[in-house]
Amino acid sequence: MINTITQVQLVRNNMDRSIQTVASDPMVERQTEYYRENISDIKSIDEFLSNDRIYRYAMTAMGLEDMIYAKAFMRKVLEEGISKSDSFANQLTDQRYQKFAETFNFASHGEATTAFRRTQEGIVDKFHRQTLEIRQGEQNNGVRLALYFERQASTIQNAYNILADRALAETVYTALGLPDSFAMTDIDKQAAYFDKHLDYEKLSSDPEHLADFLDRFSALYDVKNGPQAVSSPTLAVFGAGPGVVPFGEGLLSSIQNFKLGGS
Repeated sequence: MINTITQVQLVRNNMDRSIQTVASDPMVERQTEYYRENISDIKSIDEFLSNDRIYRYAMTAMGLEDMIYAKAFMRKVLEEGISKSDSFANQLTDQRYQKFAETFNFASHGEATTAFRRTQEGIVDKFHRQTLEIRQGEQNNGVRLALYFERQASTIQNAYNILADRALAETVYTALGLPDSFAMTDIDKQAAYFDKHLDYEKLSSDPEHLADFLDRFSALYDVKNGPQAVSSPTLAVFGAGPGVVPFGEGLLSSIQNFKLGGS
């Protein structure tokens, strides 16, 4: 049993090895091999949606595994594309759909869509990272939230980017020590609170500030949820010993003194 902060730091500090471990898993290898061998043969939205293995792989890679069932919804996302401001994807607050339509841009590129690197090795890279996050989440959802926030941090420009994404919002609520009831308050009031307590520029561009934020989140996640009573595969991979790594006085002091706004 380890605490969230230790597990997050282990994965983040050994990210290349963590992803390679996922990529070499036999099940992941088979899925990836099929995708690599077949994606370039997909020439239309119909072919993309009808090939379940390709479609599921792409949806998982783009963080949309919870919407795999919604093919009619995703067809609309793909058919309207992103070139027009009033397209379906552009009207959705969740930016994942815009990114999906941009990556698989059949609306603009037609049969050539799957010839680009972003739809080939780009998706493979995303699938490996996403699978890593999913598997970490199976052991400790706090780790998945932290890794996801790290991956998305460079895209955060304002409070509404966070509030439109349930996982980002949950991470920030926890890092700021906010009660569950805060999520039910007026959205503009939430945004104003975030503006006061977060430095978006530092979160997106300063690795040390982001690391401090993730340490704070991880510590408070365990305060809120209790230590995760699981055996971490991460520790086994990197050769760390068993047992909970306690919060030291230095870490607690750092968390207490960390100024989220960077002021």
